[in-house]
Amino acid sequence: MSTWLITGCSTGLGRAIAQEVLAAGHAAVVTARDEQKVADLAEGAADRVLTAALDVTDPAQVTEVVRRAEERFGGVDVLVNNAGYGYRAAVEEGEDADVRALFETNFFGAVAMVKAVLPGMRARRSGAIVNISSIGATITPAGSGYYAAAKAALEGMTGSLRGELAPLGISVTVVEPGSFRTDFSGRSLTQAATPIADYADTAGKRRKEVDTTDGTQPGDPAKAGRAIIAAVESAEPPAMLLLGNDALDSYRSVLDARRVESDAWVHLTTSTDIDA
Repeated sequence: MSTWLITGCSTGLGRAIAQEVLAAGHAAVVTARDEQKVADLAEGAADRVLTAALDVTDPAQVTEVVRRAEERFGGVDVLVNNAGYGYRAAVEEGEDADVRALFETNFFGAVAMVKAVLPGMRARRSGAIVNISSIGATITPAGSGYYAAAKAALEGMTGSLRGELAPLGISVTVVEPGSFRTDFSGRSLTQAATPIADYADTAGKRRKEVDTTDGTQPGDPAKAGRAIIAAVESAEPPAMLLLGNDALDSYRSVLDARRVESDAWVHLTTSTDIDA
């Protein structure tokens, strides 16, 4: 049995991961900004569950939840940084305060959690960190520039972290889910308040009032939870785990397009070295 600390468990993927972790017999620290929304997860497994209020943008709460986890279970074996939310706007439409808040949760909150659990993991020379990103970081759809940027920042940090922690026996994986049957495109999605008409045919098509994807996504959150557990428990956890056929297809399409473009511009790319 290992101990998992999962952020953002009130709904969606975070809740599904927590349920699958518990079903697998592990201990779990399940967190949400409103602790009451995760209280039911302790039913029938109170000896293996610690529920806690956690806003990942609050340094005091971050420190306290890790302290309580270590006190209750002796340490955190697996951290899953899942807390986050979407934000849609053309780049020009984005409000500065909203964009900063987005980064505080999706990027800086994850960094705070990583830094809080690492002293214990380093001391034990074991552990796993899973950072939930999005296929959006790769495909960068119009209207999701800020969200894609926040997740791309998370992925860049995760890659470096993996190299830093591998010699210490700690695995690091970034997860890029595709579309899953959660409320990501519903209740939890935010957007710029004032649209600009010139972006109606690009970013405008992704505004909540015209979005038809909520409730029709192909991904099963429970299967995603089981896949993440399998990856963490594998002999060599992956650097990146794509979740969903849509994520795989999109990722490969982007890779193919980048290869074609890099080949098309190779004459300029290779023209900039100092002449021998």
